[in-house]
Amino acid sequence: MIDLLVALMKGIPATLTVTAGAFAVGAFAAVPLVLMRRSHSPLLKIPARIYIDVVRGIPPIVWLFIIFFGLGSGLLVLSSYQAAIIGMGLVSTAYLAEIYRGGFLSVSKEQGEASNALGMTRVDTLRYVLAPQVLRVSVAPMATFMVSLLKDTTVASTIGVRDVMMYVSQHAQGGGGSFAPFIFAALLYIALSIPVAVLARVMDERLRARGAR
Repeated sequence: MIDLLVALMKGIPATLTVTAGAFAVGAFAAVPLVLMRRSHSPLLKIPARIYIDVVRGIPPIVWLFIIFFGLGSGLLVLSSYQAAIIGMGLVSTAYLAEIYRGGFLSVSKEQGEASNALGMTRVDTLRYVLAPQVLRVSVAPMATFMVSLLKDTTVASTIGVRDVMMYVSQHAQGGGGSFAPFIFAALLYIALSIPVAVLARVMDERLRARGAR
């Protein structure tokens, strides 16, 4: 029992690294993507929509295989961790762009029109008027997605990332196929998800309080 817990703990850093890295990639890359998605220009809007639909329509494990065994086998040398972060980051970008878009849709068009009437530039309107409101609305769905991303990173073990799932599989095989390691892994993933939910709740309350002032 102690050996199993120690083994699972060894995989936590890799699991959190891939999750945090992929989420960070998605959080930043989704910003220009959602702006393209909201653009009136077909040259920007159509490619963004195609990217979102295609990426969301393909399982994450397929993207990991394409990046690690495809791109990683050519001139571009990628470690399993790098490939996992990039692959899951591509997926995060598509999902978070849709979350951001939902946040923009929740903001009334009149606010943008009022900003233009006041002489504010589009950049200032986005930065000072729209972005804070979109962020406030998007916190909860972003936290939900991050919990989902944490669970989805289990596929990273298929390309050699020594995460929790990798150690669980090794321990299960060494124990003759026992299901106990998977039960402990499930409990561990629940424990890892709780801080994300708590942090999201605190951020949501603070943003709502700030917006109410």
